[in-house]
Amino acid sequence: MILRPDYINAITPFIDAPLVKILAGVRRCGKSTIFEMLVQEIKNKGVSPDNIIERKYNNPNYDDFTAKKMYTDLKDAIKEKGRCYLFLDELQEISGWEKTVNSLMEDFDVDIYVTGSNSKLMSSEISTYLTGRYVLIPVYTLSFKEYLTFKNKDIKNAREAFDEYVQYGGFPIVGISDFDTKSAYQVVEGIYASVITRDISKRHKIRNKDLFDRVVRYIIENVGLTFSASSIVKFLKSENRSLSVETIYNYLKWLSEAFIIYPCKRYDLQGKAILKTQEKYYLSDISIKYSLQGFDRKMLSAVFENIVFLEMKRRGYDVYIGKNGTKEIDFIGVRRDEKIYVQVCVELPTESTRETDNLMEIKDHYHKYVVCRDTLAIGNDNGIEITHVADFLLRDSW
Repeated sequence: MILRPDYINAITPFIDAPLVKILAGVRRCGKSTIFEMLVQEIKNKGVSPDNIIERKYNNPNYDDFTAKKMYTDLKDAIKEKGRCYLFLDELQEISGWEKTVNSLMEDFDVDIYVTGSNSKLMSSEISTYLTGRYVLIPVYTLSFKEYLTFKNKDIKNAREAFDEYVQYGGFPIVGISDFDTKSAYQVVEGIYASVITRDISKRHKIRNKDLFDRVVRYIIENVGLTFSASSIVKFLKSENRSLSVETIYNYLKWLSEAFIIYPCKRYDLQGKAILKTQEKYYLSDISIKYSLQGFDRKMLSAVFENIVFLEMKRRGYDVYIGKNGTKEIDFIGVRRDEKIYVQVCVELPTESTRETDNLMEIKDHYHKYVVCRDTLAIGNDNGIEITHVADFLLRDSW
C-alpha cells in the first residue's frame, strides 16, 4: 500500500473529535485505501482490532439494507466493547444514513468515519441531523507529486515525468500499475462506465441512455470551454435530437454530484460578483477524456488547465474563471484572505503578450502566475512569475 500522507495529515487532527469525518470523491480515487491507512493509524495508537468496525456498503450483501438495519447491525457490533471506531464505506448507498449516524453518535461511544462517491452524501439531511458535527475532506485522484511517489520517480526529473502524468492521469489503480496507455484508458473507461451506469443512469432512471451519453460526451469534449445548457440544446438540434434546458441542467447536476465533473463559475473582478452564466466544467481526472476520445496533442491546452484547476482545488482554493472587463483570467484562487491569479498555456507565444497583459491589468498585490511547459520562457515579467507547470504543481506553497 502506497501512502497518501496529505490526507492522513488532514484527518489526524480530527481523530477522536466528536465529529463525523466524511471523505468524498469520485469512485476509485483512493478513499478506501485512505481508510486502510487510517485504520492502521488508529491501531498504532493502541486501539484493539476488535474495536474497529468496518462496513463496505457497495458490497452486494448490503443491496437491500435499510437505515434501520444499518443501526441494528452496528449496535450489535458495538455492544459492550467500549469506545469503537466505525469505518463506513460508500455510505450513500443507504438511504437515510444521516439519522442513523446521528443516533449512533448519541447512543454509543463511537468515532465515525464515512466515505461516499456522490456529493448527495452532503444532502440537506446533514443539516437536519449533523449540523456542526461533521468535517468534510474532499478526496481527489493523484496529484502530480503523489504520481511521482507512486511511480518511484526522482523529483529531479519532474519535468520529463510531467509529460507521462499528462498522458496517464491520476487514478491510483493506474499509478500503481505498469499499464501502457491503451490499457490505462480501458481501466479508466471501466471506472467511468460504472459511475455513469450505477451512480447516474440507474439512480435517476434515465430512459434515453443514448441521448444522455451524447450530452456527456459533448461536455467532456468541451472541457475548459464556456458553454451553457442552451448551447447544448442547440447542438443537439443540429443533430436532429431534442432535449429541454431543464433536463440538461439535471444532467450537469448529476454529473457534478457523482464527481465526474466540477463546475467553475465566472467571477467579475470589477463588479466583485460571481456570474450565473457561461461557467466552465473540468473533469475529476483528465484520463476520463482520453478513455472516450483517445489522447491528442490538440487537447493539451484544456488538459493543462484541468490539471492546474484540480491542484488548486486540492489545496483548498475556491476556484473561479476571472472576468476583468473584456479580458479573461484562466483562474482566480481564493482561500480565506489569500488570492492568486493563474494563466495556463502550453507554450508562451513569442508574437503575443496576451497571457501576461491580462494579468498586468489587475491592480492588486496578490501573486500572479503564468504556468506553461515552455522552459525557455521561465522568469519574471513586471512582477508576474512565469513558471514551468511541473515546478508549479510541486511547490509547497504559491
